[in-house]
Amino acid sequence: MNSTPPAAHRSGPGPFAWLTEQDAVRRRAGLRRQLRPRGADSALLDLAGNDYLGLTRHPEVTRAGAEACLRWGAGSTGSRLVTGSTALHAELEAELADFTGAEAALVFASGYAANLAAVTALTAGGGLLVSDAANHASLIDGCRLSRAATEVVPHADPDAVRKALSGHDGPALVVSDSVFSVDGDAARLGELAAVGREFGAGLLVDDAHGLGVLGDGGRGALDAAGLAGAPDVVCTATLSKSLGAQGGVVLGPAAVIEHLVNAARTFIFDTGLAPAAAGAALGALRVLRREPERAGRARAVARDFHRRLVATGLDATAPDACVVSVRAPSPEDAVAWAARCREEGLAVGCFRPPSVPDGISRLRLTARCDLTGAEVDRAVATIVRTAPRG
Repeated sequence: MNSTPPAAHRSGPGPFAWLTEQDAVRRRAGLRRQLRPRGADSALLDLAGNDYLGLTRHPEVTRAGAEACLRWGAGSTGSRLVTGSTALHAELEAELADFTGAEAALVFASGYAANLAAVTALTAGGGLLVSDAANHASLIDGCRLSRAATEVVPHADPDAVRKALSGHDGPALVVSDSVFSVDGDAARLGELAAVGREFGAGLLVDDAHGLGVLGDGGRGALDAAGLAGAPDVVCTATLSKSLGAQGGVVLGPAAVIEHLVNAARTFIFDTGLAPAAAGAALGALRVLRREPERAGRARAVARDFHRRLVATGLDATAPDACVVSVRAPSPEDAVAWAARCREEGLAVGCFRPPSVPDGISRLRLTARCDLTGAEVDRAVATIVRTAPRG
């Protein structure tokens, strides 16, 4: 009989003792994150979420999700290549492709998974990735996981992309957000596509913050840039922002989608998107197609926020879509400012290092098409009244 005492009873600090010091470092820097569960009927006015079109609680959307759950079950039961693909998934993919002008679409369990799939699978043969310095973490992680040579270029600088491509001989992929999630500025997609074509490089665009609010009736940033359906452009997006549900999608040439089905690890080995999320996203897409004015209304609300905040002397970024960023003097000021807003019934995003690549802390506001004039008035007044002094 083995008489060695269980590991739990051995003396010593243990393998995770270092976590205590890490937590202390975060606390001292004022960078400790905490979960804050919200209730189903929160009284907070929400400018922190990404429900740009006000569809998360739309009765048609919630009903579509519930009906899908009742018909197909609570889960998809397996990966898409085993049992996780339903007729509902195929219907959603067909309508997303048709709406955005893409040749084909492939739905994933999350937008993060869609970005990892697109970046890694499209660089499986090696080559160069040229990535904007302000890209979302999912694109950054995709570049790292791809093991391809990656050159990070200054933010929103097509000339820097040209320089990176000019020194490379072989396959290349330019990777960029369409609308950057921190400050809400838009990439110069037309210029990026033109630069890529000079060198035979593809363009991969994450349209998480553009789908539903940019382009004709919310068809997305590629539509707005005249690139919808282009054979050298691939688009990714999330179903959790404008479409108010959950999941992600890759849109592009049929050959790209076929390759992802066969090569993308986050598609092959991940459980398929739950039917309720697929049904809700499809319901939201149909509402948007019927009510395209939602897109313009959301952008108008964002511009109104910016105009009124700047008029009070606050340093706010001009929105190209629905995100408005308001700079704070320090991480501590940003945290305290967001907390004061919350105490007064307003939920705002709080972005600070290390989540922001430029090291500048700010409040992040997301406009929604369903905000009333009174709610916009209240939000502006609260932000101004609680702003750091001095």
